[in-house]
Amino acid sequence: MTIRLTSTAFEANGPIPVKYSGHGEDVSPPLAWSGLPAGTKELALICDDPDAPRGTWVHWVLARIPADATGLPEGASSMKTGASPAGMLDGVNSWGKAGYGGPMPPSGTHRYVFKLCALDTELALTGKVDKAALLKAMEGHVLAAGELIGTFKSRR
Repeated sequence: MTIRLTSTAFEANGPIPVKYSGHGEDVSPPLAWSGLPAGTKELALICDDPDAPRGTWVHWVLARIPADATGLPEGASSMKTGASPAGMLDGVNSWGKAGYGGPMPPSGTHRYVFKLCALDTELALTGKVDKAALLKAMEGHVLAAGELIGTFKSRR
């Protein structure tokens, strides 16, 4: 089963506006989803850049998203401002900080993959959770997933 993940800020495979990048306000874009399967207890979101020169760069790790949520508003998270969605767990990104950190590629055009997973359990996560810890905790609990890919071109 596939979750439909969208944003009013950019189209699938389209450019992410500067506002949501490290060159702009650096706040998370608005996201919306539908098509969650029955039995969903919690959601988790990861955003990363698979085109980063030193390997995949993690921009956002978010867990404990309520199963009845249908999206996240613009600016729900930002490592710059310290904004974090109430009741949710902003994990640690590749900068070593909690929260969303937007695109800022050193060169070329990169893809940013937002992946939302519906889980059949509430994850028992504590402390500083990074992508690897979240993926390990989700093993065997993913009911469905959806992706939204945006692009961003280097400003250098």
